[in-house]
Amino acid sequence: MKLYAERPGRAVRQLLADLLAVGWLAGIGWLAERSRQLMLQLQTPATGLTNAGTEIADAFASAARTAARVPFVGDQLAASLDTGRAAGQSLAGVGEQQLTTISMLATGTAGLVLLTGVMPVLVLWLPLRIHYSRMAGAAAACRERDPDLLALRALTGTSVRRLRAVTEDPASGWRRGDPEVVRKLAAVELRRLGLRAR
Repeated sequence: MKLYAERPGRAVRQLLADLLAVGWLAGIGWLAERSRQLMLQLQTPATGLTNAGTEIADAFASAARTAARVPFVGDQLAASLDTGRAAGQSLAGVGEQQLTTISMLATGTAGLVLLTGVMPVLVLWLPLRIHYSRMAGAAAACRERDPDLLALRALTGTSVRRLRAVTEDPASGWRRGDPEVVRKLAAVELRRLGLRAR
């Protein structure tokens, strides 16, 4: 595999595309984290609700303990105050449930932003880079050993106008095995991939 072209113009364009893709991914990561933080700010009222419920439960529990010491009616007073403690605990439980729900929503939102942002890179940029790397690597390997195969690739993948610039009848020259025509056609294919000829 060959990651970058050997010709400076194409190599610079590839490097810029790679930097753009990495920058895009970094920006998407930042955006996902920022959206998560914004969603977590919705926890402020739920935190207040949890704290208020806990304080109410503690106040009623303390009052129930004190009331239990009153002679004759202490147990009934403590039981009545214990209802308030249960209501405070219920209020705190609702707040904690909201905290959990908001946390899950924040994580889900961040994941959705991340997935949506990463998809263009995975669908567009990555397959193109892998395809180029494989094509350029195979062409570089053929450069010395099998220029005839590169010439054939040029014949099948290059415009007629560019082929006619090599020679008037490139297909006949290739069929005859004319070394000069094969060399020029191989150079056309290598140039198309941003590689240098032999």
